[in-house]
Amino acid sequence: MERFTHKCFLGANSSEGFVSEFGNCYAAEDGWRAYIIKGGPGTGKSSFMKYVAVKAADSGLAVTLCPCSSDPDSLDAVLLPEKRLAIFDGTAPHTVDPVYPGVCESILNFGEFWNAAKLEADKQTVLETTARNKALHGAASRYIKAAGLLSADTFKTALACTDIGKADAYAKRLCKRLIPKKGGTGREWVRFLGGVTPKGVVSFASSLTKEAKQIMVFKDETGSASHIIMERIRAHGKANGWETVTMKNPLLPSLITDHVFLPELSLAFVTENRFSHFDPALKRVHARRFIAERQLHVSRERMKFNRKATERLLLAASETLAKAKAVHDELERCYIGAMDFKKLTRFAEQFTEQILCDFTHQ
Repeated sequence: MERFTHKCFLGANSSEGFVSEFGNCYAAEDGWRAYIIKGGPGTGKSSFMKYVAVKAADSGLAVTLCPCSSDPDSLDAVLLPEKRLAIFDGTAPHTVDPVYPGVCESILNFGEFWNAAKLEADKQTVLETTARNKALHGAASRYIKAAGLLSADTFKTALACTDIGKADAYAKRLCKRLIPKKGGTGREWVRFLGGVTPKGVVSFASSLTKEAKQIMVFKDETGSASHIIMERIRAHGKANGWETVTMKNPLLPSLITDHVFLPELSLAFVTENRFSHFDPALKRVHARRFIAERQLHVSRERMKFNRKATERLLLAASETLAKAKAVHDELERCYIGAMDFKKLTRFAEQFTEQILCDFTHQ
């Protein structure tokens, strides 16, 4: 799926547990329609979405891919903003049920394409494999939680040495210069540009930079100054009527905002740290201009320990998630053997033809 440049995560394996923004990927009041897929592992949910994505792109539509944080090669969602259409996996851990059934959301039940008798024959294997998968995810979550505690300590230590007033005043001037008034209140979408995955910490930084024509990069390893700036930009963009894509920190989503993108202005404000890297040619604003370096230096050894320990913990988490994925693959094989994929393929073709036909007649 490398042909697609628009990518983000809708969920994060965070220190706060699995955080889901799947319910935030569409808006009924703005005319969006959502198709929520229900079905077990290996039932073709991701392949179905990839098929829709390719056909939609071939038809000239902008397509946003949302990979799975537990398997970045698999899809959790496909968004077609021009059609105001969302198609996503509504099963655990990002369970979503219709709020306006039939009016805004429709359920795609992939259970219609499996042979229940074949699944029943593999019942014990499914039970045991599901339990092993759950245990591994639990272990990975504990590593991530520990990493989050250390990262939060570093963030709060740096924040105590940050001139909040100076950072906020700078952000206000930036907003006044770059973000005009539009009127009304803008809609906010919450996403994750990166995430802890079986492949390590993955970031779709290049996706964002390809979408935005103007990019401001704030180099800030701790996130203390950039978070203040991002929060001011986020609030200003929304208050002045602009659609705002807020990208939270995948490790500490309730504590840190990493990036803000205003698609209507093609304007992005991003934080560069050891997990998110941007084009070296872009101009950078360094966080040190807002931080009392001498004061922060007192905690240098502690922060150095936190950084190294966090890296080790996240490595352990990724290795454990990789083991969980291997177990999940075993589970998928049970369902694959019970699926009627020919019938599912016919359904995918008919479904995609219908939604694309609806688009051409809009």
